[in-house]
Amino acid sequence: MGAIPMQRETAFRASAQPAVRPGPPPVVRTSLPGNPLAPAAARRFVRAALADWTELGTPAAAGINDRLADDSVLLVSELVTNAVVHAGTAVEVLCRFDEGLPGESADALVIEVSDHHPSRAVRSEPRSSQPGTPEYGRGLQLVATLSESWGITYRSGTKTVWARLPVEGVPAVQEIEKYAGEQALQRGLRAAEILAPLPKRASHDTEWINRGALTFLAEASDLLAGQFDENLVAALAGQLLVPRLADWCAVWLDDETEGPGRTPDGRAPGTRLARVWHTSEQRIEELRRLLEKEPPRLTEAAGSGAVAVPWPGEALGGGESAGAALAYRLVAGGRQLGTLVIGRAGLVRFPDEATGLVEDFSRRVALAIGAARRYQRQATISRVLQRGLLPSAVAEIPGVESGIVYEPLEQGGPGGDFYDVFPAGQGRWCFALGDVQGKGPEAAVVIGLARPWLRLLAREGYQVAEVLDRLNQLLLDDATEAADAAAAVLAVAGGQEEPMDGPTSRFLSLLYGELVPYEGGVRCTVACAGHPLPLLLGADGEVRAVAGPQMLLGVVDDETYTSVSFDLLPGDTLLCVTDGVTERRSGRHLFDDEDGLAHALAGCAGLDAGLVAERIRRLVHEFSQRPPDDDLALLVLQAR
Repeated sequence: MGAIPMQRETAFRASAQPAVRPGPPPVVRTSLPGNPLAPAAARRFVRAALADWTELGTPAAAGINDRLADDSVLLVSELVTNAVVHAGTAVEVLCRFDEGLPGESADALVIEVSDHHPSRAVRSEPRSSQPGTPEYGRGLQLVATLSESWGITYRSGTKTVWARLPVEGVPAVQEIEKYAGEQALQRGLRAAEILAPLPKRASHDTEWINRGALTFLAEASDLLAGQFDENLVAALAGQLLVPRLADWCAVWLDDETEGPGRTPDGRAPGTRLARVWHTSEQRIEELRRLLEKEPPRLTEAAGSGAVAVPWPGEALGGGESAGAALAYRLVAGGRQLGTLVIGRAGLVRFPDEATGLVEDFSRRVALAIGAARRYQRQATISRVLQRGLLPSAVAEIPGVESGIVYEPLEQGGPGGDFYDVFPAGQGRWCFALGDVQGKGPEAAVVIGLARPWLRLLAREGYQVAEVLDRLNQLLLDDATEAADAAAAVLAVAGGQEEPMDGPTSRFLSLLYGELVPYEGGVRCTVACAGHPLPLLLGADGEVRAVAGPQMLLGVVDDETYTSVSFDLLPGDTLLCVTDGVTERRSGRHLFDDEDGLAHALAGCAGLDAGLVAERIRRLVHEFSQRPPDDDLALLVLQAR
């Protein structure tokens, strides 16, 4: 369920002795927070529960079939959507089987959605309506179906909406051993039905689409939206369509680097066959070879609707020499992204129900491909920027051992944190640990400007406090203009809207210092501008802060910064961190509450610099079960 926590309470396990009833029926529950991802999490929860019961071989699970699964998923999706997305509350979902009299099998699957805060006011802010294809009364059909088997239960502090879905064909306990064999047979019959020619398959299409189309599209949207690679989107599209709606499927992708338009014969420039899928794996390669020679030819007049294309009989041959094939243009945001082609043997034409469903599905595929391409463009920009954010190598300082941890919130992308350790000449070395306001390209541009300035000012001989004075002025002048201009270019290149006009402040917190080794120790001078204070762990185990707080850089133009100096003696350890460490949150508590970071550093006595860095990193991650919500960077300098 991704970032949404799920806790299951399973009150059923299959008995090893069929003659003894295995106990109460299956019950699972999960709590869903009030956010737009809850309906998708609820659908996955129900699917997982039904799959678990089937795997356990429970008697009740014998009645689970595709129809029951689709109905239960659609039901919980509607209930949770109304409760969470529209009403803005958090809910608990319970899925269980209702059991009849002793000796009888379960007769209904019950879905319960409970609100533990029924008196909480419903969100009142207006919600914009989302465009979409009308469902032609399927919602009313759902209400009519549930009207005879649903209800509301009120308890103290709780309101529950429940619905019962009849379970058919559940065997008695004595038939548990026979159940597995029957299920294997049913799976075989089900596969045969899916691949069957008309007219049996046509009736299957109509029944399945009427009952399961909404669930199919909802779950397909969840799966497609989670992919950030257009080739994976194409592969997933084929697996979703075959064999459910087609015998084979192919996806062509247009090269976005090519110019718009198509050749006179209907081919898009730079088109490549990204994926071919067939119910029979032995025919995939032959079908691919033929389709690569003869890609679909759709004119500019073709919209996103279905267009009949020739059947590739040469590749399929045998009994599949005749069939129907349809092509759909994949269009998102007015851009032509590719073409989706499906085919089914034994048909003169596809049923209208299937044609409309695949057209709706193709729109979701196009949106997913467009999103994946935007993500890849942004990822490419991020990788280029990342090269300029961090030093290619950390300088080795005589008499000093260093340890570094750098974990951007988005792996592979530019974060707001940065570090640097470099020689400044004349027996001096400098180090910096900073955090730019914000994330992404804008922050990366500021870091890309700040790091070279730090090196230049240090090598020009400026003292620590003077470096911060000048960097502050640069951030208030040139950096802001450069960052705004660069951010605008990057946003457009990434497919985003152009940023608002006018300058934007770029604040920078920075811990900057200078190291001068001498016989028996290292002289250290540091200044801290709006940054977590550095901590010194002495050889005697005592921990203390070695700098005072000062104003952020880029805020006040007449700020004058000061520095402090001290000696690092052999065994002394200096710890520098960003607020991703000190402000790591667990509930209402922060990692650095009640000097938490100092206590953690005190426990590192006797460790070398690398082990100190790793231990602090581990303690920060273990402080909360939730994933980090900020970049994390720390620098350890230890005198030897």
